Amino acid sequence: MENWLIWVILAVVVIAAISVYNGLIGKKNQVENAEASIDVMLKKRFDLIPNMVESVKAYMQHEASLLNELTALRAQAQSGGLQGEQKVALDKQMNAAMSRFNIAVENYPDLKASDNFVMLQRTINEVEEQISAARRAFNAAVTDLNNAIEMFPSNLFASRMNLKQRALFEIPATQRENVNVGQLFGR
Repeated sequence: MENWLIWVILAVVVIAAISVYNGLIGKKNQVENAEASIDVMLKKRFDLIPNMVESVKAYMQHEASLLNELTALRAQAQSGGLQGEQKVALDKQMNAAMSRFNIAVENYPDLKASDNFVMLQRTINEVEEQISAARRAFNAAVTDLNNAIEMFPSNLFASRMNLKQRALFEIPATQRENVNVGQLFGR
């Protein structure tokens, strides 16, 4: 009778270990999938920038430095070989440049009236919303993985599997501030 109980306990322990191991692998893969989704959205964004630059060049000749910065960031993103932290930094730079671009657009009513620009601006807004959703999914997956890495008993397996905590996508403090719409309109 005792042998039977030992075998049952051993089977439960093995099943639990397999379950924890598979859960950690699943969480790691979810993070990688979410990160790849962000890459897809960023690629989509970077593919739109040349079209945006060409559309607005005629309207904003003296804003060439901003357009050049956007083009340089796009080239850097397409160069490949960027790691997780580098992607985050490049994304922050792109967000800052896009914010400056949107403010500059407010100063050019003719630009806003252009049908091509309005369509392009809608597309950019859609892509930005998709990137935002992909970031939220990434952060949820990273939080789930980080929790599993820290919590018992999965932390025992995580350390043996060399799983490390991942950083969340965060925005700089300046982008957390409220937008002063009056300032955008010159008040």
